[in-house]
Amino acid sequence: MCSGRVDLEFILRAFANGQDGVFIGGCKLDECNYVTHGNYDALANTYLSKKILEHIGLNPKRLQIKFMSGADGNLLADYSDAFTKEINEIGPLGKSEGMDADVVKFKLKAARKLVPYLRLLEREKLRVPVKSKDAYAEFFESKEVNLLFDEIFSEKLAISQIMMLLGEKPLPTSDIAKKLGLNPSDVSRHMITSSRHGMINYDTASNCYALA
Repeated sequence: MCSGRVDLEFILRAFANGQDGVFIGGCKLDECNYVTHGNYDALANTYLSKKILEHIGLNPKRLQIKFMSGADGNLLADYSDAFTKEINEIGPLGKSEGMDADVVKFKLKAARKLVPYLRLLEREKLRVPVKSKDAYAEFFESKEVNLLFDEIFSEKLAISQIMMLLGEKPLPTSDIAKKLGLNPSDVSRHMITSSRHGMINYDTASNCYALA
């Protein structure tokens, strides 16, 4: 299977299912058998996934990608052994980051709901113009891209988590802020935005927000 088929959803789903680490192996960059050069798509998804993991409080080193040819069985073994050792040193998912297992699942579920939007964001604003390993590293590790991603993803993730909480029961702003560790003023801002889009309603009788 082409590494380009390793979608963001696949990566996040693996972690959501409790995997402590995810290793992606692809063919050598610039030596793809297809004109699509799917290994660069895999590289982009790896960078995005690492940013997502870091943003929700998980160690981005839990995800790794390596490129090799079909004849590099020895390299695959070396890479796999080294990665397994590193993951063992990091420890179980969430535990070494000081996060409760339920919190990890909740945040990953909220992030997975954003995959369609992130695909669109990658196409429109996070597309690297030159296909080279150095160009991808320079682009995705740049200050401008980090600021752009953090700003956009922070808001979308917060709203996604809020929608999940309200899917369970109506809640006031204070409870939402406490559950998500957010500033009440930020929650209010997200509520106003979501209300304008017809996603939630405010019940004046109970002083709670609920899904529309």
